Amino acid sequence: MRGMLSPSLMCADMLNLRSEIERLDNLGVDYVHLDFMDGKFVPNITLDASLIKSVKSVLKDMKRDIHIMAYEPQQYFDRMGIGQGDIVAVHYEACQDVSAVLKDISSRGANPFLAVSPDTKADVICDFIDCIDGVLVMTVYPGFAGQPIVEGSFDKIKEVRKIIDESGKNIILEVDGHVSWDLCKKMRECGADLFVAGSSSVYSKGMSIDDAVSKMMELIR
Repeated sequence: MRGMLSPSLMCADMLNLRSEIERLDNLGVDYVHLDFMDGKFVPNITLDASLIKSVKSVLKDMKRDIHIMAYEPQQYFDRMGIGQGDIVAVHYEACQDVSAVLKDISSRGANPFLAVSPDTKADVICDFIDCIDGVLVMTVYPGFAGQPIVEGSFDKIKEVRKIIDESGKNIILEVDGHVSWDLCKKMRECGADLFVAGSSSVYSKGMSIDDAVSKMMELIR
């Protein structure tokens, strides 16, 4: 599977979101990463559910990659307009009934991803391997951009990759957290397929979005 890119809108110019989204779309980016936080599961709030819904009307070829950092995430699905082609990642740690939430996502035509925080063991995904289209490995603690990568993240990516490969299923491995120029290539070597790019790469200072996207695509593909 070729490496895919998902720039994080949390790191974009908030006053010019539409133009930023359209620019990424025209550059051939695969996904736009949309972070939703409830201020409870993580001590922060970012993009509103109604804004995440409105993004869909702007997209041409890109698809939404929605990362819900909230307790009982299914309460937001209707407000986000979850549907065909969307990636929807929910946290193992935030759901009372993980399987039911993943099945709800599938029933809407979206692709269910299970997100695991740094302190959660990789093997929790084994119980849900038949319900998921992807695993989102957090290589920083969820909630804030600009954090350093958590120690042991590369081993965890490798472990998740091994579990996926042994399952024989076509499951995407996504990484989110300090996906920098220096680290993304190593993440790729460890088995990552989809890369959430933020302040340490695509939105780093001193480089245009066009050049940054081109550089990242070259590194991960």
